Order: sequence, then structure tokens, then C-alpha cells
Amino acid sequence: MAKALVLTLSARIFLAALSVVALASCRSVTSNAPAHLTAPTVVLVSLDGFRWDYPRATTTPALDRLAREGMSAEALRPVFPTLTFPNHFSIATGVLPWRHGIVANRFPDAERQRWYSMGDRSAVEDGTWYLAEPIWVTAEKAGMRTAAYYFVGTEADIGGVHPSRWRSFDASVPDRARVSQVLDWLDEPGTTRPRLLTLYFETVDNAGHASGPGSPVTLDAIRQVDRQLGSLLDGIDALPHSDEVYVVVVSDHGQAGYREHPPFVLEHWVDLDDAKVVSGGPYAWIYLERDRGRAEVMRESINRNWDCGRAYLPGELPVEWSTGTSDRYPDVFVQADGGCEVLARESDWKKRTAGDHGWSPDLPEMHGIFYAKGPRIEPGTTTAVTNVTDVYPLLMDILGLEAPGPIDGDPAALAAYLQPAGK
Repeated sequence: MAKALVLTLSARIFLAALSVVALASCRSVTSNAPAHLTAPTVVLVSLDGFRWDYPRATTTPALDRLAREGMSAEALRPVFPTLTFPNHFSIATGVLPWRHGIVANRFPDAERQRWYSMGDRSAVEDGTWYLAEPIWVTAEKAGMRTAAYYFVGTEADIGGVHPSRWRSFDASVPDRARVSQVLDWLDEPGTTRPRLLTLYFETVDNAGHASGPGSPVTLDAIRQVDRQLGSLLDGIDALPHSDEVYVVVVSDHGQAGYREHPPFVLEHWVDLDDAKVVSGGPYAWIYLERDRGRAEVMRESINRNWDCGRAYLPGELPVEWSTGTSDRYPDVFVQADGGCEVLARESDWKKRTAGDHGWSPDLPEMHGIFYAKGPRIEPGTTTAVTNVTDVYPLLMDILGLEAPGPIDGDPAALAAYLQPAGK
């Protein structure tokens, strides 16, 4: 009898994982409010690092179908900085990073004397870091159920609210399993079926970093993700309520390679004592712990000795980057020109990734994609380059929700292409 109660290691791992999934899935699951029982459903899909011109580089039948049957933009322009976390949260809120607080993938908050980092679960899951209300929180407050198979911010209680169903990020989960779960959620009865769902794939971004944006590995990743997108579309077609579902596909940024140019090493030109530097290759952010008056001296030294980038103080960044002001910004921004690299210290040197992002949002290689398909979208609609903040007002219009405050997104950019509801 005792032996019968002893579980194998694999069984214990399975049951532990199952309990975590159950907890993440069942928190706050309730019925849709009566007003939302006839609301449409939106599936927001993010393809991390999917550059605007990737569909021209290889076969992408699913994206081609979305363009043919719905709307596509020439490109999607990211916010500054062109990194994953700030751009995803701008998509989710319609506001710029200086407003929503996620100003980079890693940054400090002086008041709380802590750092936020995308790899730190305690920070990522702490809703107090997020200073704007994302769309799933607005929907939940209105009595509309939501679900998330990954998206920046969905793992945190923001204003005390999670999506009804959500997952903690786990890169080991295959893309096909993510699609399968989203289709299961979409197949629920109308009373509990989420009306907003998010789905995230990092496959293309990983390949672009490792092998470069034009490599065979990246091209294969593009085709692989497109196949999963095709499976999602086919699964939606099989639903009895398929004519009520919108699919919106975006990416947070593009990808580019490095030039054959030596990196600029900050410690060769400025004193980094008592400084913390967040350096990502295309950029470096310098936070001074004491004697912050040194910032201007640093800027001048860097700009005098570097021919492949520029340093800025807060308030000096190009106006078209719409950076605003934030206590979470550094004392000195160091921004490399496209393809160039900046390092904090000689000891930071490591083999460059084949592809990267973090350069200026004006650089075409940093631009992503936008596609949307649904009952109020005229087939074959095309738009010019649009901004990531413009996606939010489109989603809000489709779902019939009101923004909780001012936004930076332009409703005329994408939402204006929607046909009147009920047409």
C-alpha cells in the first residue's frame, strides 16, 4: 500500500505543474456580464521581433491571408526604446513608456530603491510597477472576461486585477500548445468565453538574435510561426461563432545586424565610478549614484570621441521619439547609430549577437508588423506606417470599451478604418 502512494519524480513534476496551471487559470474566472454576451472576441497575437519586411523574405501564407481578408499596415513603428517590454505595454495601454512606467527591459525606481527587470519574476508580477491601466484590466472591470497566453503585464495584479485566465511565462511551452489552449478558451460557452485573448510567440526574435535577421534559421522561424498562426486561423474558422472573432497580429520591434565597426567602450572616455550602466549593445543608460552633475561632462566627452552614436541628457532626445520625462530614466542616454555598438566596460565585451534591436525607432529595420481581420474590417485594406500606440484605440473600439484616461494612440490611424458596428 505504501508503495502505491509513492509517486515517480515525473508524476510529481506533472502534478505540481498542473496545480500551478489550475491556479493561474481559475483565479477570478466568472461569467461575462450580460451586456457583453453578444460582444465580439479579439485575439491579439504578438510575434516578438518580427520585422516589417519578413513576409517578403519567405512564404507566409497565414499573414498573406490576413492581408487579403483584412487590413495590413506598411509597418508598425515602435516606441523608444525599441525593446520588448516597453513596446508591449504601449500596445496594451495606448500610452508611451514615460507614462506607463515600463521605460525599458531593465531600469531602477529611486523611490522604492529597487530595479525592475524582465527576468525578475518578483518585479514582473508586482503590479505597482505598471503606471497605466492595460486593456485587459479595463475589460475585466467592465465585466468582460479576458485570457492571456503571455503578454507583458498579464502576470501582475494591476490595480488588483488579473486576466480571468493567464499563464506565467515559460519559454519551454511549444508554440502549438499555446495555440491549442487559446482555441480551447475560444470554444467555451458564451457565458465564460474570454472576449479578449492574448497570444505571444518569441520564436522569431530568438532566431534573429542568434543567427541574424536574414539567416536561414530566422527564415525557418518565420515560416514556423506563420504555420502556427495558420493553425489558429483554421481553428477559429471551425468555431460556430467564427464570424464574431477578430484576429489582430502585431510585433513589438524589428531586428538588425551589427556593422563591422569596433564597439565604443564608455570606460575609456568617462569615469564610471559610482555609476550603474544598463548596456544592451545598441544603447547604454547611465545612472549616477552620486555627483549627478557629472552627466553633462560625460555627454560632452562621449560626443567628442564617438563617431557612431550620440549621448543625450534627459530632455535632449529627438522630439520625434516622444520620450517625455520619467524618474526612471537615466542621467545619460547613450544611443548608437544603426548597426553600431556601445559597451560600458571592456570586461563587458562578449561575442555580438548576430541580430539585435534597441536602435532608434526611426530606423526601418526596427519596425514591426500589423495585421487585423474581423467582421468590421474591409478585406484588402492597407494603411501607411502606424505607431504601436495606435493599436489600442482599435482594440477598444472593437470591444466597445472606453479608455480610462488620455492616451497617446491616434484613433484615426487604425480604428477609423472600422466599418460601423452592426453593418
